[in-house]
Amino acid sequence: MQDLAGKAVLITGASRGIGAAAARVFAEAGSSVVLAARTGSEIEDLVAEIKANGGNAEAVTCDVSSYTDVEAAVNQCRDAFGTIDFLVNNAGVIDPIGPLIESDPEEWSRAADINYKGVYNGLRAALPHMKAQGSGVVVNISSGAAHNALEGWSHYCSAKAAAYMLTRAADLEMKGTGVRVVGLSPGTVATYMQKAIKASGINPVSQLDPSVHIDPSWVGRAIAWLCTGDAQEFAGVDVSLRDEDIRRRVGLID
Repeated sequence: MQDLAGKAVLITGASRGIGAAAARVFAEAGSSVVLAARTGSEIEDLVAEIKANGGNAEAVTCDVSSYTDVEAAVNQCRDAFGTIDFLVNNAGVIDPIGPLIESDPEEWSRAADINYKGVYNGLRAALPHMKAQGSGVVVNISSGAAHNALEGWSHYCSAKAAAYMLTRAADLEMKGTGVRVVGLSPGTVATYMQKAIKASGINPVSQLDPSVHIDPSWVGRAIAWLCTGDAQEFAGVDVSLRDEDIRRRVGLID
């Protein structure tokens, strides 16, 4: 993780779960961290924790469905730390879970705005700066749902599939610039999302035993690893954390 020291990273959806875990990993590796989330109080607490442990961190309230918000978060990272080396497009929602034919159009669209357009907004705001400086990595948090339809998740599956194609398209356009874009499909993770999925009782994921979900810290470490030179070969693809070879390369298992 030496590649991360002295760098600056912006993480969306950083108030809890995967985003918070990634923030801790980057900070421990010596990166300056900007935490973006809709809830300001939770990220302020995490900023205080990182600073107490000797790290550099700032908080910014940000709704990723708003390009203006995301652009402001990118600018705050650059103003505070002089650069934006890494972007983690992590913010996402699983609700509303339910049959498409019973879905509320406004709620369905809101989920798409976060899970899909939020990724576009991050890419659009950060990539010009990364291209200008000749370096940078964007990690888009993907899902097995990007490649497999699941009952009750029409909004989530379709948005993740669209975001996967954004990963491929953006990386293609960045070829030769020193910038790469990669997706990470973590599998099922022990976060607040799993509580909503379990409560829904819809599709096989809701029937999984909680013991099979991995700890968010594993995902945080995988995200950080993808930003290092050791992971350059994975540009433009979704990397699966279910893959034992990937887990070994990250250092999660022997």
